[in-house]
Amino acid sequence: MTSVSLAQNTSVIWVIQDTYEGQTFFDTFDFYTGSDPTKFVDEQTAFSSGLVYVTSDNQVIMHGDNTTWLPLGTNRSSVRISSQAVYNTGLFVLDLDMAPWGCGVWPAFWTLGSGTWPYNGEIDIIEGVHDNQHNQVTWHTAPGCNLTATTNFTGTIVQTNGVDNLQCNAFINDNAGCGVTEWSRASYGPYFDSQGGGVFAMKWDDNGIAVWSFYRAAVPEDIVNGLPDPSTWGEPDAELAPDSCNISQFFANHSIVFDITFCGDWAGNSYATSGCPGTCEQILTDPGNFVNASWIINSLKVYKSATLSSGSSNAARAYYSQPPVWIVTVVIILGWLSLI
Repeated sequence: MTSVSLAQNTSVIWVIQDTYEGQTFFDTFDFYTGSDPTKFVDEQTAFSSGLVYVTSDNQVIMHGDNTTWLPLGTNRSSVRISSQAVYNTGLFVLDLDMAPWGCGVWPAFWTLGSGTWPYNGEIDIIEGVHDNQHNQVTWHTAPGCNLTATTNFTGTIVQTNGVDNLQCNAFINDNAGCGVTEWSRASYGPYFDSQGGGVFAMKWDDNGIAVWSFYRAAVPEDIVNGLPDPSTWGEPDAELAPDSCNISQFFANHSIVFDITFCGDWAGNSYATSGCPGTCEQILTDPGNFVNASWIINSLKVYKSATLSSGSSNAARAYYSQPPVWIVTVVIILGWLSLI
C-alpha cells in the first residue's frame, strides 16, 4: 500500500517512491572502482570477500577490509556504491544501526549530481572522520549558491580561519563547501552507535535542503510508521535556504552514494591533529584499527513530494482512518494529486 503523509496546515504530502532494504538492497546500486587513495572494489570482489552482505534478518552490511595486514604504503580495500536511480528533490530517510568510525576512517552518506562536478551539486548528509562525535552536513556547488546564516537550524556553521563558510562554492577554501556541524554528540561516531543508531532524513525541495538526525530513542513515530511528516520534526540540524541559493539551479539529477574512505583528503589531512596514534599511512597497515568501519543499514526510503488540490485534504485524512481494504480510496486521492 502506498504510504502517504499529510503535513499539518499545508497541502504537502510525501508518497513513497523507492525502498532500499533487505535482500534486494544492492540490486539497484552500482559499485564504484575509480582511482582513489582507498581501493574501492567491484561488486563481485565485495561479495566474495565479505565486504558487503545482507544478514538473515535483512540488515545490510558494508565495511572496509578489517582482516588483512598490509605493507606500508598499500591502499586498504573498501566499498563505494551509487544508486542507479536519479532524483530531483525528495525526502530521503535512512534508518541504520551503525555508521563507520575510527582513526583514519572517513565515511559518507551523500547525494551527487550528474555530469561534471560540482555543477549539479553535492549534498553530504552523514560525514565525519576518525572518532568525531558530531556529524557534519555540507553542500558543494558551483559558484553562486550561499548558505543563509539567519536560517533557523540547530547546528553550527563550519568556519575557515574564524570566518563562517557561507559560500558553497567548491572552487574556494580547499573545497570546504558550506557546512553545518550538528550539535548532538549522538549524531556521529561511537556514541551514535552505542545508542543503537538512529535515523537521518534529508528533505530537498524548492523551499531548500534540510537535514534532521534522530538517535534511536528519539525517532518520530511518523517515521517508524512509514508516514513521515517533516513539519512536525522541529528545526532541522542544518538547512540550505533558497534565499541565497537557487535550489533547482544548483542541484539536479542526484544519485545516492554510500562509501567508506580511508585517509584521503579529510581524514588524511586532519590526522596529525586528531589524537590518533602514528600517521594515517601507518594506521592503514593494521586491520584491527578498522573493526568499527561498518555500515549496518535497516532501510533507506525515498519519498516524493505531492500537493493536494482544494478540498482533497479531508479525503486524505479519511484515508488514514480506514483499514487497508480502502485501497480504492487511495487511488481516488492520488487522482487529485498534482505530483511534483
